Amino acid sequence: MDSASASDIVIIHGNSHPDLANLVAERLGIKNAGCSVFHKTNRETMVEIGDSVRGKDIYIIQTGTKDANNNIMELLIMAYACKTSSARSIVGVIPYLPYSKQCKMRKRGCIVTKLLAKMMCTSGLTHIITMDLHQKEIQGFFDIPVDNLRASPFLLQYIQESIPDYRNSVIVARNPGSAKKATSYAERLRLGIAVIHGEQKEAESDQVDGRYSPPPTSSRTRTISVSVGVPEHPPKVKPPINLVGDVNGRIAIMVDDLIDDVQSFVAAAEVLKESGAGKIYLLATHGLLSSDAPRLIEESHIDEVVVTNTIPHEIQKLQCHKIKTIDISILIAEAIRRIHNKESMSYLFRNVTLED
Repeated sequence: MDSASASDIVIIHGNSHPDLANLVAERLGIKNAGCSVFHKTNRETMVEIGDSVRGKDIYIIQTGTKDANNNIMELLIMAYACKTSSARSIVGVIPYLPYSKQCKMRKRGCIVTKLLAKMMCTSGLTHIITMDLHQKEIQGFFDIPVDNLRASPFLLQYIQESIPDYRNSVIVARNPGSAKKATSYAERLRLGIAVIHGEQKEAESDQVDGRYSPPPTSSRTRTISVSVGVPEHPPKVKPPINLVGDVNGRIAIMVDDLIDDVQSFVAAAEVLKESGAGKIYLLATHGLLSSDAPRLIEESHIDEVVVTNTIPHEIQKLQCHKIKTIDISILIAEAIRRIHNKESMSYLFRNVTLED
């Protein structure tokens, strides 16, 4: 980035992922601005911006981690501080959007992602850069532009360059909900696909929401007979976990957008191993790896877990040697450069379909 263009750009970050912020700033050839984010003794979040941001384009790099609530408050306060300091534009660079899995209505619950989007817009953010949203329709919750970047080119390159004999592989969807993403990978690599059906844990799409709450019956109603009433919605009975597709003697590659609780992936790996699979790889964009995920992965049939550095996971890598990391800072830096220079973002989405 040339010096004239870089003079109006300011990058600040919170405490969620300073390493990624430094990598992005280094690729852009600029320094992070002086911004201190800390917590008082009563756990309130304090933000102090050391440099002037008046008339500048601000890029706040703040991702979601296991400390999601603090990450969100830091982002909102930083954005509002820039807004009240007369910044020209405030772009939130949020590689992993917290609460993105709570984007559907649940029984007596709410769509938390919509609430978060409203809070971000109110805080002063004028643009959002994120990566591999859990559902692409989340972009519609925001009243500001959202660029949903894709990590799939990096993961596809890893498969082609780092998995020996990847032509003898099968792309595996750990549940029918992941079949669309697995199909996209399989078509690009010209490989077969397998789907695991039936789970011990209830799938997200099968959880009961408010639409299944039966209305109260009344003896005075004139439209429905008391003897008939409203038909009860029959519950879904999941079959035992089984594999649809052939992985015998093949390399199995599971793909997903987020690895958080790994128990379902471990159970899927057991099914793949019982079906004759050779090596088993697990690829995802976001590696949250909560709780005892490193230990479960280490003891499982999974041979390698590959995630990007949208979320810091250095401690988990020390606990499990199977975890590998792909650096995607170059993609974020290029997105920032293009937005700042008012260039088209289409290049970053070339050959990417809506199913990715």
